[in-house]
Amino acid sequence: MDTSLLIIQTLNGLQLGLLLFLVASGLTLVFGILDFVNLAHASLYMLGAFICASLTYLVGNFFLAVLLALPLTAALGWAVERFIARPLYARDHLDHVLATFGLILVFDTAAHLIWGPEGIAVPLPPAFTGQIELSETLVIPTYRLVIIAAGLVAATGLYWMVTHTRLGMLIRAGASNRTMVAALGINIELLFGLVFALGAALAGLAGMLIAPITEASIGMGNQVIITAFVVIIVGGIGSMKGAFIAALLIGLIDTLGRSFLDDIFKLVMSPDAAENSAPALSAMLIYIIMACVLALKPQGLFPPKVR
Repeated sequence: MDTSLLIIQTLNGLQLGLLLFLVASGLTLVFGILDFVNLAHASLYMLGAFICASLTYLVGNFFLAVLLALPLTAALGWAVERFIARPLYARDHLDHVLATFGLILVFDTAAHLIWGPEGIAVPLPPAFTGQIELSETLVIPTYRLVIIAAGLVAATGLYWMVTHTRLGMLIRAGASNRTMVAALGINIELLFGLVFALGAALAGLAGMLIAPITEASIGMGNQVIITAFVVIIVGGIGSMKGAFIAALLIGLIDTLGRSFLDDIFKLVMSPDAAENSAPALSAMLIYIIMACVLALKPQGLFPPKVR
């Protein structure tokens, strides 16, 4: 096995896992605390990327644009909670799915009208456009390391907020028993709005970080949201620890599976059979893992302690 390729693909898997965590952490908070299925979380990922792209051209600096776009995306999330989600809390999950699927169409159309049908390429500062050469065969793009570092900083900040602040204590209590939190006199509507805004900001941050690689485009969050749901199901709905570990697990398995599964198959079958079967199985690998977790541990690997 090529060691350089293994290191590069491991870093790619780590990058994917951290981006998935940013999306899935907000999704698991909203689902775990509010019991609300928000398919439009994918649109907040997309809108974060578009807002950041526009601000990058306006202020001329990508990282300043990220700082400005984060509160704007959080405000969008708060507006979605206040005007769309809140009236639907008493309805069943099918109504949530139908309403938020319609919201995806609304956001996609709005993005089409505002930014046009073409995607927007996001320029990076010159310092992050280069590569770091560790050896003759091991070259790592600088921006990939920036994404990994930003993802780890965001995950650490989120862990500190959830475990060491009053807001985090309320979020953890709400994930375990939101009826009890409301009975203690906590302003549950304010808490719900803050959780939704926090989730929107995290999803938007993931979209902002990936935009310089993939560009901001309409519908860019639709594939991510499916994988994010796999992450929260594997990790346990409402569990931040589960979302983090499951996101890294899914990111690494998906990336390494697509890169090396054919080499593993060649050990036990003909090269032609391995080349034909590996791509199909690698595409299904994360769903097979989800099915196994659901069969053996339906609450996920790290469910909240009390539900």
